[in-house]
Amino acid sequence: MSKIKRAVSLYSYQDEYATKRMSLDDILHDLSDMGAEGVEVLSDQMIHGSPHPTAETVANWKNLVSKYNLYPVSDDIFVNSTLYHNRRLTLKEQEALLKDELINAHNLGFTLVRLVSNTDAALIEPCLKLAEELNVTMALEIHAGMSFSGTLTREYLKVMKKLHTKYVGIVLDMGIFCSRYPLISRKYFSQFGLNRELADFVDDIFNQGSDPRTYISHHNGGEFDIPPEVQKMIKAPVDREFWIMASGYENTPFGIVDEYIPYVKSIHGKLYEMTDAGEEYSIPYKKIIEYLDSKNWEGYIATEYEGNRFVLPGEPVDGAGNVRRHQAMLKKYIGR
Repeated sequence: MSKIKRAVSLYSYQDEYATKRMSLDDILHDLSDMGAEGVEVLSDQMIHGSPHPTAETVANWKNLVSKYNLYPVSDDIFVNSTLYHNRRLTLKEQEALLKDELINAHNLGFTLVRLVSNTDAALIEPCLKLAEELNVTMALEIHAGMSFSGTLTREYLKVMKKLHTKYVGIVLDMGIFCSRYPLISRKYFSQFGLNRELADFVDDIFNQGSDPRTYISHHNGGEFDIPPEVQKMIKAPVDREFWIMASGYENTPFGIVDEYIPYVKSIHGKLYEMTDAGEEYSIPYKKIIEYLDSKNWEGYIATEYEGNRFVLPGEPVDGAGNVRRHQAMLKKYIGR
């Protein structure tokens, strides 16, 4: 039987929350109603005053989590190193911010914080003692566009292996496993005049088992270079923007995760769009879950809806509906 459990990242509900269509209570009720077992929060987004919320705000959060019988999986945090327009924060300043976030996560009832992909690896060791004292694990998100090959990711993985402690790990984002380019993205850019030839070219790259980043590297280009044959297909600014966007999606073989399985603390179940057949269009979830089960991985997959960025102005964003359909798909493949 699978050891995987289902959760939801509240990132998925950002539009419902920001437009006041759903309160935090409404959202957590929705998670409970669909049978999700855990919840991830972006405390900056939904816990007022973070990383220094009032005792009343903390108590309200804990009461809601208890009320709806949800496990607090992860606090998805950010070390905002670009607060000023003229300089980045020093490592000491960033360290202070990360320590505040660790304390806040602990107070909110979390034992895991997701570090955003561009977190400086030099922050981990100075914060480790506090993380141990608080029983809060730090885990870098392995995200498409900054995956295992990314410079910052490689630096973090070196530190993680060196420290080799349960308090340092990774959060795997399933967006690195796109076997098809998101159709919703193609449709979005097409509304603004995307060159169909370029769109077909990107689809063909994915259909061949690759992705634009790999294509660029095989043609001796830098990370965001535009190869000459692609440049010929760029007829307008929208085409350039589409190619840059496409370069942030990855079609990574599952095997790249093999050596990191013991470090995977949780997983973001990326969601761009659900089809009428009840499948995520771009990501082969059935195969991924079979892979994770074969490795005996135990933990939470948290639905993370990101298709909202491709909704045209004036059209409704249906984060809640997409999450519900995604959870139904996960339930089918996990078996509960």
